Amino acid sequence: MNIIIVLDFGGQYAHLITRRIRDLGVYAEILPFNVNIENLRKVNPRAIILSGGPSSVYEDNSPKLKQEFFTFTLENKIPVLGICYGHHLIMYHQGGKIKSKETKEYGKAILKILDPNLLFDSLLREEVVWMSHGDQITELVEGFTIYAKTDTCPIAAFGNQEKFLYGVQFHPEVSNTPKGNRILENFIYKIAQCKKEWKLEGWIDDSIEKIKKYVGSRNKVILGLSGGVDSSVVAVLLQKAIGDRLHCIFVNNGVLRKNEESEVQETFKSKLKFKNFHYIDAEDLFLERLKDIEDPEEKRRIIGHTFIEVFENKTIKLEQANPDIKYLAQGTIYPDRVETSATSKASAKIKSHHNLTLPDDMMLEIIEPLKDLYKDEVRRIGVKLGVPKEIITRHPFPGPGLAVRIIGPINKDKLNILRDADEILIDEIKKAGIYENLWQAFCVFLPLKTVGIMGDFRTYEYICAIRVVESVDAMTANFSKLNWELLEKISTRIINEVKGINRVVYDISNKPPSTIEYE
Repeated sequence: MNIIIVLDFGGQYAHLITRRIRDLGVYAEILPFNVNIENLRKVNPRAIILSGGPSSVYEDNSPKLKQEFFTFTLENKIPVLGICYGHHLIMYHQGGKIKSKETKEYGKAILKILDPNLLFDSLLREEVVWMSHGDQITELVEGFTIYAKTDTCPIAAFGNQEKFLYGVQFHPEVSNTPKGNRILENFIYKIAQCKKEWKLEGWIDDSIEKIKKYVGSRNKVILGLSGGVDSSVVAVLLQKAIGDRLHCIFVNNGVLRKNEESEVQETFKSKLKFKNFHYIDAEDLFLERLKDIEDPEEKRRIIGHTFIEVFENKTIKLEQANPDIKYLAQGTIYPDRVETSATSKASAKIKSHHNLTLPDDMMLEIIEPLKDLYKDEVRRIGVKLGVPKEIITRHPFPGPGLAVRIIGPINKDKLNILRDADEILIDEIKKAGIYENLWQAFCVFLPLKTVGIMGDFRTYEYICAIRVVESVDAMTANFSKLNWELLEKISTRIINEVKGINRVVYDISNKPPSTIEYE
């Protein structure tokens, strides 16, 4: 099977590039920029893409490639496409010149194509692209051709067909570059000559057979179930593979959405007929440990470690009653695995991951059936498995739950206020028929009180922020331009029906520069 390797130079879009390639029917994986050449040789990639990154090629500690990389790609005729920082890096290693700009170029630009070669085949002479950079190539070396420019960037794309090297200053992988997929298609099909071989058909049967073979005919598996897409798909997949030998543990950590603890139990115990479903109400324990905690990273740490403690205690009891429990299943997906294993030392830390490694002394072998899949691929698998639609279409929910949607310390009163407001928001969005078109919609509790008037009375209550975004995979996101009447209806209902809120604001920031979640 053809494989394209994306080398990670610390940019936030490495996963997005990989996703785009997979969507185009070619399997792609991320490796660190400093991957050993012998490991690359074993992978035998059809092409290599160098991701963007926050560094400058002239910084002392910026990630670089070894010259043997280019020897390897040239000898094996492997096309290389550099994007943004990767674009600079190719020219830096070839002896060209890169210069830092006084002002960073960020946003939409008009690309003027000077050389309509294979990379820009079937595109117009002018196309909209999305820029995000502070450096520019100012001088090419002999043998390289300028393919495109913009009004502010004289070398926006280049190539050298004899050396199989190509570079673009802009980001073809983001939706803000409308013809970006066409450029990637040209690179992987026409330049790298890949075939469409990456399909999810047959994945379920293959995975079930692998699970059966791996687990055996008697051994049992434990799964920490959250009720989200990933863990739910793993649960149903395992149930089909080993039946009632699967034990699911669902922990109420006190920061779930409204009625979530009962809805998850109803789905898995009643609808999906899971026999060994174990519910643990640990709300009081979590909230006691979260008392007066303001820092979001500390909230994550407390929730993560308390979950491990609760989960481990239940697991020990289950192991005592079921000596055949030998495996621990996790809903780890590809981005989780890559981020946790530190794909690149250059990767910038935005926030800690909520997936934590369980203690070694549990002595359970790990099963991660979804470890090579992205979220949208998991959703498609879930549909084929018969996972209820309300789970498959459910918006992403952070591991630390509502704890990071309440700014500052949390308590039961604030949680209940936020739950009630969030329920109204989701209810109105579903009534409007747009829920499945949105990536995420949620309320945020702001610990600020403002004056309001309700009837003849003066109020002094909290602010609720509404965050609604559209995205393909959360790598980039735009705030949703909701209908004004819908926003008014949501705001009116929240203020009238939720005691403790007298003001609603709508978040109109995009990612980047903002993040989707507030903490």
